[in-house]
Amino acid sequence: MKRLFSILLSAIIIITLAGCDSADNDVSSVKEFKRKTPAPENSLYVDGTKLRDSNGNEFIMRGVNHAYTWYKDDTDVALDAIAKTGSNAVRLVLADGGQWEKDGLDAIKMLVEKCKELEMISILEVHDATGKNDPESLEKAVNYWIEMKDALIGQEQYVILNIANEWMGNWSGGLWKEVYKKQIPRLREAGIKNVIMVDSAGWGQFAQSVIDHGKEVYDADPMENTMFSIHFYGSAGGTADKIKHALENVTNQGLCVCSGEFGYTHSDGDVDEEYLMKYCNENKIGYLGWSWKGNSGGVEYLDIAEEWDGSKLSKDWGENLVNGENGIRKTSVKCTVFDK
Repeated sequence: MKRLFSILLSAIIIITLAGCDSADNDVSSVKEFKRKTPAPENSLYVDGTKLRDSNGNEFIMRGVNHAYTWYKDDTDVALDAIAKTGSNAVRLVLADGGQWEKDGLDAIKMLVEKCKELEMISILEVHDATGKNDPESLEKAVNYWIEMKDALIGQEQYVILNIANEWMGNWSGGLWKEVYKKQIPRLREAGIKNVIMVDSAGWGQFAQSVIDHGKEVYDADPMENTMFSIHFYGSAGGTADKIKHALENVTNQGLCVCSGEFGYTHSDGDVDEEYLMKYCNENKIGYLGWSWKGNSGGVEYLDIAEEWDGSKLSKDWGENLVNGENGIRKTSVKCTVFDK
């Protein structure tokens, strides 16, 4: 009888433990991938689920996007205003010549220096490959960065390289994974050592591509210095459950993630931006709102500011993003690389 009781007790314990392992929120399900290579010196770097600055301190992005390539003449005013919101980072739209006039080396260097003066980390991205599914579009963006590498090398403490905005419009992770695995090593071979940021597939909204394949993409980087970005609009950010599922399941893979773009609504549906900002605050995840000003074609509602100088923020979007309880001004902490 004692032997039967022992067998039954063992079975109960095994079933209970198995149930714990499968729980979405169980800490034991979180994978921690220790670096095989030393953390790079004088550089921002990825450390498991965290982004750290060159002093080894955790850096949590709080900021906005600015479309430099379409609004060059307004950029100085815009960046000054963005810095005054308390933003510690700004994501800048650039062009490789595929769809828009190519931005040159001098322009990129100017942007990096301007952001440094304003004590903001710059995240540089090429927009021409947005929504495209052909490998050639991503390869073209990588070729552009290799050509412009002198704006990146030596700026590893201050610049994150977001290779291409929303490359891969399809909601599919297979090709997304394979092409990034091929292209990331090319950047490293060219001597580019900056943190690399990779947008998820599905116009940046298909978090499952990162959940399923992000570790392989990360492993393709010989420097182990790649993080991921999910864009939260109506599809990915429509409900608290969708937002939590995306971010939690990426970090549960032991990967570093941020919200590289989000709005308060979009053509594909409403966004639960309040929950997104709250979740990011509680879990120390970066976020960057889209976008400062200049949206057109029916999405003007995504303008954070009604004036380039930030003297008036949009009521439904900008005010909450900047001044809300979980907004930029109350939660942003300057990167310690700028400490005097």
